[in-house]
Amino acid sequence: MREILIVGGGYAGFYTARGLERKLRRDKVRVTVIDPRPYMTYQPFLPEVLAGSVEARHAAVSLRRHLHRTRLISGTVTEIRDSDRSVTVRPESGPDYRLNYDILVVTAGAVTRTFPIAGLSEHAFGLKHVEEAVAIRDRLLTSFDRAATLPRGPERRKLLTVTFVGGGFSGVEGFGELLSLSSALLKHYPELDEGEVQFHLVEARDRILPEVSDRPGAWVVRSLEKRGAHVHLNAQLVSAEGGHVVLSSGEEFDSELIVWAAGNASNPIVHNHTDLPVDQRGLLVVRADLRVGTETDVVADVWAAGDDAAVPDLAAGRPGAYTVPNAQHAVRQGKRLAKNIVATLRGRPAKNYVHHSLGVVATLGLGRGIFQYRGLVIKGFPAWLMHRGYHVLAIPTWERKVRVLAVWITAALYGRDVVSLASVQHPREAFVSRGNPRHGEQPTDAPSRESVPSSPHAVVGDA
Repeated sequence: MREILIVGGGYAGFYTARGLERKLRRDKVRVTVIDPRPYMTYQPFLPEVLAGSVEARHAAVSLRRHLHRTRLISGTVTEIRDSDRSVTVRPESGPDYRLNYDILVVTAGAVTRTFPIAGLSEHAFGLKHVEEAVAIRDRLLTSFDRAATLPRGPERRKLLTVTFVGGGFSGVEGFGELLSLSSALLKHYPELDEGEVQFHLVEARDRILPEVSDRPGAWVVRSLEKRGAHVHLNAQLVSAEGGHVVLSSGEEFDSELIVWAAGNASNPIVHNHTDLPVDQRGLLVVRADLRVGTETDVVADVWAAGDDAAVPDLAAGRPGAYTVPNAQHAVRQGKRLAKNIVATLRGRPAKNYVHHSLGVVATLGLGRGIFQYRGLVIKGFPAWLMHRGYHVLAIPTWERKVRVLAVWITAALYGRDVVSLASVQHPREAFVSRGNPRHGEQPTDAPSRESVPSSPHAVVGDA
């Protein structure tokens, strides 16, 4: 029995484990996946979770439901020591412990890149996990509810101001979807008018969406500005203390909702806590066949893929090129990695990872999108349909595809669901504040003994 240990259950880790399950007998190897979350997040759907176009749970693929013969450990790997073929695991509860392996697969993924900006950690949301997308949506909906009860003024203006920092795909898609949601919300709030809602997109470079060429990128800026958004190019966030946004361009404004989507950084586990070879960016040095190491010096039985690996891009046709960290590559690298491990176990050579891009597609809000494949550019509604079609096919398992399609059909018939569930982030608040008065104190709205119904099915509480 050989131990195959997979660090990380994201795209690459999930598809590697899935491929190994299908191709290897249970009595020959044991596959273990270590991840703090019990699911794989399908990140391309996070912008639609922001807008309520996809249910939060439908953007998460349960590891236990779809990896039937894989041992799953809920925890975080804090150290990798290939010198003694072991990793240190920090479980959700209990002390750290060590696990040994025969074959190691590192697919820990990247983390959100941040900078020491005043007020950022206190007031901003990231956009990498389902929980963050849900919290952003609820914050916007709650802000509209609060603003509708206030007179015009600075406080109401702050509540209706949204700021996104980062003009890559994640930031632009999230920005466009939330802008679309806010436009749809206004018809339910007659107290508010369109001119009061302010959306700001901040990008340090002179353009957004570096994955597309200059002209399509400029078209996206014009499209967002026609919808009332403010796009700040060549600008950086200087401070966000108290929700007061200060930009390097000198512009200042108050913003109730700040979303940080300024790119990824190498995973600290890979960057700082391993004896495996890493490059100057903190990424694992990987060969084209996804083994860790170089062409002349390979690390035996250690593989890597995804955002924490510097995988050579053989399809680019130029030396020194690496695959970009996106879902398209991570999924395919995971599938190739599983095949290569199986091949080496059976005495066959591993094959190099080569993938020619299928193009890039982005949603800019309901009914709006952009697609580019080399010189072909498609804009507007057709591109938006292509975005939805591609991703409903790409999300793993038919169960998830059907659930997502059902939500889209329901939304097409009845519109968006605009209910905020921000209170679920503090589920005990009502119980603690209303149900548990201080010792010796009687709640003012508590029913008398005589008024309590005697039926065992009666419910006493707030209407």
